[in-house]
Amino acid sequence: MSLNSLTLTRTYHRDTYPAISPTKPSLNQAGKTILITGGGSGIGFEIARSFAKAAASRIIIVGRRSSVLDAAVAKLRDEFKDSTAEFIPRQGDIGDDSSITALWDSLNSQNIFVNVLILNAAHLYPNGPDTLRIDKGEFMAAFNVNVGGNFFMSSKFVNQPLHPKGQQLNLVNVSTAGIHMNPAPFQNTYSTSKAAFTALLGRIADEHPVEDVQIISFHPGALYSESASANFDKNLVNWDEMALPADYAVWAASPEAAWLHGRFVWAHWDVEELKSDQDILKRLEQETGFLKVGVQGLAEISIEAFMKK
Repeated sequence: MSLNSLTLTRTYHRDTYPAISPTKPSLNQAGKTILITGGGSGIGFEIARSFAKAAASRIIIVGRRSSVLDAAVAKLRDEFKDSTAEFIPRQGDIGDDSSITALWDSLNSQNIFVNVLILNAAHLYPNGPDTLRIDKGEFMAAFNVNVGGNFFMSSKFVNQPLHPKGQQLNLVNVSTAGIHMNPAPFQNTYSTSKAAFTALLGRIADEHPVEDVQIISFHPGALYSESASANFDKNLVNWDEMALPADYAVWAASPEAAWLHGRFVWAHWDVEELKSDQDILKRLEQETGFLKVGVQGLAEISIEAFMKK
C-alpha cells in the first residue's frame, strides 16, 4: 500500500503542526470540562496533556486501573502546576453498564457538567488468523466494550441532566476502523467492532445537528503505545508521534472542525488543505456516505439512494 492511498491531502503529517496546536487561540478550551476514557496512559494521557495546554478547566481521566490513573494525574498536576486546570481520576469500566451509570451519577451529584467526551478506551482482543476459531464469549466481549460501552457512554453524555439548553456538546471518537491487514492479526474483533461503532456514530450525527452535539471520528495513526509495544518490534513500523492525534483531538472538539460533523477522518491529513479542497467540500455536500464507514466502491448507501428513480 502506497502512502498516497492513505491520504486525501498533499501533506501527510506524522507529528503535530501549527493548525492543530492546542495553544492556538481558536482552539481554546477555557471553562470546559473534558472526560477522556482510557486516559491514564498512551494516547489517552497525551490527549489529556493537549487539553491542558488548551486551557481546559477540568480534565477527567477514566480507566480501569486506579494506580495508573493516580500516577497519570500526579504527572499532569506536576507538569501543569502553574495552570488552574483541575485533574480528576475516575476508576471505571466502560464494558460494565453499572460502572458507567455510577460514573455519570457521581458527576451529576457533584454538579459536574461534561462539555467534551473523548472516546478512547478500547478492547483489543481476542484476535487471530482464523476468526471462526475464536471463542464467542471472548469475541463478544470486544463488541460489549467497543460498541455497547461506547454507545452507553455517548448516551449518558448527550442526556446529562445538567445540560444547559442550547449548550453545544462535543463528542470525539478515536478509532482505527477501516484498517485492513494481510495477514490480519488485529482485524477480527477490534477493527470490526470499532468500525461498527464508528458507523453508528455517523448515523447518530445524522439525527443530531452539529449545533447540539458535534460528532467526529478520527484515526490516530500508528502509535507505539503500551499495547503496541507488546505486539510489535519498535523498528517494524514508522511510528507517528503521540502529539499528532493528541492535538488533533483538541482541534476535533473545536468549532473549526464543525464542517466534518459525523465524518471519519485521519489525524495525518492536513486540516487546512482538506478544507480548501473544493472537490472534497463538494463530495461532503453531495455524498451522504463520503468519509463514513460503508461499502468500498459505493458513493452512497441510504434509503434515499434506493428510492431515487
